[in-house]
Amino acid sequence: MDFTDSQIERYSRHIILKEVGGEGQARLLASSVLVVGAGGLGAPVLLYLAAAGVGRIGIVDDDTVDLSNLQRQVVHDMASLGQAKVDSAAARIRAINPDVVVEVHRTRLAPDNVRQLIRAYDIVADGSDNFTTRFLLNDACYFERRPLVSAAMLRFDGQISTFRAHEGHPHPCYRCVFPEPPPPGLVPSCSEAGVLGALAGTVGSLQALEVLKELLGIGDSLSGRLMLYDSLGASFRTVRVKPDPDCPLCGSHPTITALPGEEGPGEETA
Repeated sequence: MDFTDSQIERYSRHIILKEVGGEGQARLLASSVLVVGAGGLGAPVLLYLAAAGVGRIGIVDDDTVDLSNLQRQVVHDMASLGQAKVDSAAARIRAINPDVVVEVHRTRLAPDNVRQLIRAYDIVADGSDNFTTRFLLNDACYFERRPLVSAAMLRFDGQISTFRAHEGHPHPCYRCVFPEPPPPGLVPSCSEAGVLGALAGTVGSLQALEVLKELLGIGDSLSGRLMLYDSLGASFRTVRVKPDPDCPLCGSHPTITALPGEEGPGEETA
């Protein structure tokens, strides 16, 4: 593609990278990402994807901005209080980069809308805060053959991985690593246990980086690896994860062959 003078200046630090160059920047401008959650993790993901020039960004969130969000959700500000998070985030993205087309989806993901939403994008970044959504996104991305970059955080710790099980061996899915959701109440939420605000910036920025690597096809993918970050210990640890041959979704004899409410032999819900 032919870049405008302003685009050449805006993306100059990308273009001079031999691993990116003009071809890679053009690929980003032609790419699309669906970001689930405009909260602590979604905030840095959205900001850095927009700044990088990802051409089309979808935002899924059904919540509104309140004062307790501003400790970590840096895409919002005081003027955003009471606004829908998708609208607040979209306004910030447009202010950062007019090259980006922003699509807002003020809704909660559910089995009856998730596949239609994700199939319109090249890759999905999961910044949700509950296991129901994480498992639903994993299954839907598998069926729709979309890469999923998933992250989570609590208190002082974070984790991130990429899931491309639809490509087959040796790529696991989320269920290969976490076979089923924990019992309700076992794992507290951020509102119950707390979270250090800057942790969201660290983990969300790493998540944005992994999305960009997947779009550009550069570096080593986190597929097959789970990165764990201990902020108090200032340490990273990466754990190798393999496909589970008995995984109910992507294993040798799957029992999950459709989302809840869809027709499919052997359907099972988590």
